[in-house]
Amino acid sequence: MRHLMHRHLGKAVAGAAVALTGTAAMVAITLPSDAGATGGTDPRSRPAAAAPGRDQGPPPPGVVEKAPAEGQRGRGRDPLTDDELRRAQDLALAPTRRGAAADVTGRPGPERLTTDLAELTPAETGLADPPRRALVSFYDYKSDSYLTKTVNLTTSKVESTDTQHGVQPPPSHAEAVEAARLLIAAPLGSGLRQDYRDATGHDLTGPDPLSVTGFVYRGRAEGDAPGALGDCGEHRCIRLFIKVKNGRWIDTRRFVIDLSARTVARLG
Repeated sequence: MRHLMHRHLGKAVAGAAVALTGTAAMVAITLPSDAGATGGTDPRSRPAAAAPGRDQGPPPPGVVEKAPAEGQRGRGRDPLTDDELRRAQDLALAPTRRGAAADVTGRPGPERLTTDLAELTPAETGLADPPRRALVSFYDYKSDSYLTKTVNLTTSKVESTDTQHGVQPPPSHAEAVEAARLLIAAPLGSGLRQDYRDATGHDLTGPDPLSVTGFVYRGRAEGDAPGALGDCGEHRCIRLFIKVKNGRWIDTRRFVIDLSARTVARLG
């Protein structure tokens, strides 16, 4: 029995020795080749860490690239350049026409509305460098007419002129401001003046403190148009959205300003 126990004990000790030998071999294989006696890696191989609490400073400022310089003349379907806009408007306003028309304030020359790049003709669509044309539109308050001129910017000539009566395109900002000026000065503008005083504590004497947007009123084309409102459509009439700058809206939608006759009327 004692001999048997010694045999088992010897096997256990031998097995433990083999296990320890295998573990040591595994450790020797898996340890890094540059590990020292302390088991650590070389500190020089580690990335440097930022000192705690040290201010790294603000990021470098962003750089905004300048827009490329705009040439005097665009190409193809490029938008009209500032120089082309000026040239188109000057060419469309012939000197003889300036004295024969009036703008929204009554000064000589028609009221400028829009200047847009004109469409190409079918024969020009395949050209490498097609001619540049502009459509310039005006409203003449002396004759209550809507004018559209086609200006060839390549040849510097007005190619065509179209005159229409009873056509009312959307008003310009200058027209909306003039309409607000007329409404403020009119007896019917007393409510607007009072609302402005209630909102700001100041008197309203002109349109400068207001943000104004105008939209066309076409008279009988929109329904019942009693009295002087019946001229709207042939006359240049607009209604207004009015807001105190950085403040409240003031409802003026029931008022119609006839810019042709320079009068103010009320709907309903």
